[in-house]
Amino acid sequence: MRAHEIDYAIYGEEMQYVEIELDPQETVIAESGSFMMMENGIRMETIFGDGSEKESGILGKMWSAGKRVLTGESLFMTAYQNQNYGKAKVSFAAPYPGKIIPIDLTQFQGKFICQKDAFLCAAKGVSVGIEFTKKIGVGLFGGEGFIMQKIEGDGMAFVHSGGTLARKELRAGEVLKVDTGCIVGFTRDIQYDIEFIGGIKNSIFGGEGLFFATLRGPGTVYVQSLPFSRLAGRILSLATKPGGSRREEGGILGGLGNLIDGDRRF
Repeated sequence: MRAHEIDYAIYGEEMQYVEIELDPQETVIAESGSFMMMENGIRMETIFGDGSEKESGILGKMWSAGKRVLTGESLFMTAYQNQNYGKAKVSFAAPYPGKIIPIDLTQFQGKFICQKDAFLCAAKGVSVGIEFTKKIGVGLFGGEGFIMQKIEGDGMAFVHSGGTLARKELRAGEVLKVDTGCIVGFTRDIQYDIEFIGGIKNSIFGGEGLFFATLRGPGTVYVQSLPFSRLAGRILSLATKPGGSRREEGGILGGLGNLIDGDRRF
């Protein structure tokens, strides 16, 4: 195996974190901002790209970093190496309510495709890049699910989903239609495309967008009930609502309710 072999434990229910146990000189890589805590003796280092062994020389590192920019991620990742003589632990937290999914790449033929903001951390040696699609329809209309990341290697990786997680096992030829933002990830044999919803009323008044993803088996698909973009959109719409406050939410009196409650803002 090229990737480092790491042990782990996942804690929590709605707001989870993963604790990685590193043997001496073992390393785990993680997205910036996911770090939670670590024991003494672990060295933290910012690296260019994902630090996988395939990145040979400066050109390889620049190519890896450039691919991350296309997915909206940072040029850099953070590596945590255990420099103790014994075991040491480092933990990474989920960015919002949901579930952390452990992905053993040896059980997925060395490749897993996931939403661009789903990746949390992985053993050093695992490669994180872009999954290019050959179909122009996916590229033009894919929306949230268009730019997918591919995680490759033979080690452990961890991805995050929002809300409740559903795992679907698709048989050969079986099709699952999913909102593009609700896709967490899927295995390499899944065929991925974009389909037009159709219908004038659906397109104009449906409120669900014009396209959804079609996933065709065989393979495994992970689906989330609460994409971060949907959560952020709801929060933003409430925050920017004119005169919005707790009294107006669902209330008949609206601004008058604020006055009765002692809040004189309108």
